[in-house]
Amino acid sequence: MSEHKQDAKRSYSAKLSKSIGHNEDVEFSEELADQEDWEALERSERADRRQQQRR
Repeated sequence: MSEHKQDAKRSYSAKLSKSIGHNEDVEFSEELADQEDWEALERSERADRRQQQRR
């Protein structure tokens, strides 16, 4: 593989890994939330409680 293609592949991989980020803060808007958003919020709160209990 040419050096240019390797550089392009590394650059793309770096951008992709940044866009997939874990523990990324997002803003929750009650006005814009649908049923799936509310369910995700409930799951997140339950997971947070479980983590707090393990400490």
